Amino acid sequence: MRIGITGHRGLSGEVERKIRAFIEETVAAYGANTGTGNGNGTGTGTGTGPGNTGLVGVSCLADGPDAWFAEAVLDHTGQLEVVLPAERYRADLPAWYHPAYDDLLRRATEIHRTGLDASGPEAHMAGSELLVDQVDILLAVWDGQPARGYGGTADVVTYAREHDVPVKVLWPEGATRD
Repeated sequence: MRIGITGHRGLSGEVERKIRAFIEETVAAYGANTGTGNGNGTGTGTGTGPGNTGLVGVSCLADGPDAWFAEAVLDHTGQLEVVLPAERYRADLPAWYHPAYDDLLRRATEIHRTGLDASGPEAHMAGSELLVDQVDILLAVWDGQPARGYGGTADVVTYAREHDVPVKVLWPEGATRD
């Protein structure tokens, strides 16, 4: 099962706590529904033990939901693939997040690149489209509101739905973004 993630960044503490729990539960459920691979295309078991090659998480590794999802996939012995929207993407991420980003990027089994150099809305949308095109389902940490700028979560959800990729929205009832 190939699962991708998109979502809002900069969430309040209470919303973050709930979203992290939603992501953990969702990844655990998908991990349990994939077989534990043995390298020859067959597998058995719950998919949560060592060697789980059935669960693949695909993330752009932005701070927030992207990173929480990547960590959950790795915690459930899944494989992590990373989409880099631009070669200078890391520079646009918060400096405090760079060590975690570097660690997750190092742990990726594959890195996909858009071919763009400068990070910005166009690159972020191109990266999201590349991500969506590679997954069986998209998890969306989305409040249901329109995007605040081109390439935002709502745009990614729209792209996924237009390309027949199922979307599972993870958002606490009654929660709002700042």
